[in-house]
Amino acid sequence: MRLKTFEFALWLVVLTGVASAQSKPVTLAGPAPARTTMAKTNPVREDVKPFEFGVLAQGGVGLTQNRGNYRFLLAGLHAGKVLTPNIGNNILRGNFEYAVEVFPFWQSYTPTSLRQNCVTIPGPSGAQASCSAPFKIGGTFTGVSVTPIILRWNFAGTRRWAPWMQGAGGVIWTNHKYPAFGGPPATTGGVSNTTYGDNGLNADTSVWNFTPQFGVGTHYFVHGNRSIDFGANAIHVSSASLGDRNPGVNASVQFSLGYSWWK
Repeated sequence: MRLKTFEFALWLVVLTGVASAQSKPVTLAGPAPARTTMAKTNPVREDVKPFEFGVLAQGGVGLTQNRGNYRFLLAGLHAGKVLTPNIGNNILRGNFEYAVEVFPFWQSYTPTSLRQNCVTIPGPSGAQASCSAPFKIGGTFTGVSVTPIILRWNFAGTRRWAPWMQGAGGVIWTNHKYPAFGGPPATTGGVSNTTYGDNGLNADTSVWNFTPQFGVGTHYFVHGNRSIDFGANAIHVSSASLGDRNPGVNASVQFSLGYSWWK
């Protein structure tokens, strides 16, 4: 009798285990939607034409025409809208985005020097230079930068990565005329034969400069609608001769780090 009772209990345990095992797939079916959501991390790959809103910091250096000791630091906002569905095939597949950027914080750190403004006046033995007292130029320039035209191509990329390339154009306003440009260096005694510095009292640059630029970068999606953004831009700074002189910054390279929300 005890043996039969034991056999009955054993069969009851086995049957309970089988029933439990058969019920597990039903229990595990719940998390499946979460895995499906994870597969759609990169919204650039989807034909949803999302908005992009982000914050970013940017910094870099000048490269040409004695601008290697120029430094740049910016902080601002980015807003964009994907306008097309994904176009093309293979690695070139992607979409077109229009965007704008505003940098309420813009600074350029430049070397300082002493200059003089000089004019030629008649003298006892002929023409001679009449120069102002030496004055300092350069230092830190503060301003605001707006880039109202950013034409960006987003590559579809992978589930996490979405590279991009862009062309853009913007404008900068600075609290002083940029870049610094005075008369001949004070060390020359008001005499200079160089291209930079041979100017009269009225020669000057401008507080307004334009910034045509080209850039590349990538989004790294940490979530379905959030990304960390990396970028590198080649930027030209020029007043388009709004002032008497336009020394500008012919080329600079600036790197950016940002964080974006996609809607």
